[in-house]
Amino acid sequence: MNGKKTSLADLKGKVVLIDMWATWCGPCRAEEPHWEKLNEEFNGKPVAFVGVSVDQDKPKWDSYVKEKKLKGTQLHAGSDNELSNAYKVNSIPRYILIDKTGNLITADSPRPSDPKLKALLEEWIKK
Repeated sequence: MNGKKTSLADLKGKVVLIDMWATWCGPCRAEEPHWEKLNEEFNGKPVAFVGVSVDQDKPKWDSYVKEKKLKGTQLHAGSDNELSNAYKVNSIPRYILIDKTGNLITADSPRPSDPKLKALLEEWIKK
C-alpha cells in the first residue's frame, strides 16, 4: 500500500500466512471475514498476515483495500509475479504458510474458514 517492497526477511521471527487473492475473485472475497477474524484472534502474537493481490488493476485494488479496511499487510503483485511463479499458484484463493525462520510449512494451506488453519497457526507459533 505504501509503494515499498516487502521481503520475507522483514517478517523473520513470525509465522507468515500469505493470502494470494484478487478483488474480482468470489471465493477470495468469501474468505475475507474469516481472514479478518484470524487477524484479530492472533493480534499481538508472532504471526504476520500478508495479503498479496494478483489484480492487474492496481488502482481498483488500492480502492478496495482502503474501502474494506483490510487487516494485515496488503501487497500488490499483479498477475504475473515472482511469488505466483515460485509456488506455482494457478488458482486463487491460495494460502501459503511459512515458519518463523522463513521455511515453507505448506504452499497449500487450509483456508481461513477451515478451523484446521487456526490450529496450524497455534501449533507453529509454539515452535
